[in-house]
Amino acid sequence: MWSIVRQRREPTDVTVIGRRVRHHAIRTHEVAHLDARDVRNLGPLPIASPARTLVELAALLGTRELAAAVERAQVNRLVTKPEIAAALDRATGLRGTRTLRSLVDEPSFTRSRAERIVVALICAAELPRPVFNATVEGLEVDALWRRERVVLEFDSYTFHATRAAFERDRRRDATLARADYLVLRTTWTELTRRSPALVARVAEALAGRRHDGAPTPR
Repeated sequence: MWSIVRQRREPTDVTVIGRRVRHHAIRTHEVAHLDARDVRNLGPLPIASPARTLVELAALLGTRELAAAVERAQVNRLVTKPEIAAALDRATGLRGTRTLRSLVDEPSFTRSRAERIVVALICAAELPRPVFNATVEGLEVDALWRRERVVLEFDSYTFHATRAAFERDRRRDATLARADYLVLRTTWTELTRRSPALVARVAEALAGRRHDGAPTPR
């Protein structure tokens, strides 16, 4: 009903308070109590709030699907990170809550923190060091390799999980692409938990641009 996940060919999920119900077309989730803050009304029908829906989905989805659901709920402005955190605090003992909490407990993703991590990774991999906060085609970019014309942008749920931000990022990428810049995007999770993958992407991009004979910046 919230369109948080793509339509799945599975039984309908229903949360039941204080009693056990069995039906072949319904998958029930029995709970002793459900806080009023976790309920919304769709006409005469009470349904789980978007935040509570994500809590319930955490027990049913894999990490990648759950991350996509969290992002979709935020992009559609159905829920905020504090609302998810509050719903998690009210849902002690439910399966999957640890995974969901790890997805929404992203630390403050400031440029300075990201820059320090990138510098450490780049130096360790003996790759060329980028220039930070440079201006390209009238746009300020997070990290720039001038010779190869490669840009690295830092994405965060906090600043990018709205439709307006999504559209703005696409316009930025299109402007840079027209000027023959290759744009890479990274997240806090990749920077801190999958850094080898990020280093590999950057190294591949830099090598490819050199081999392609990227033009000298104007």
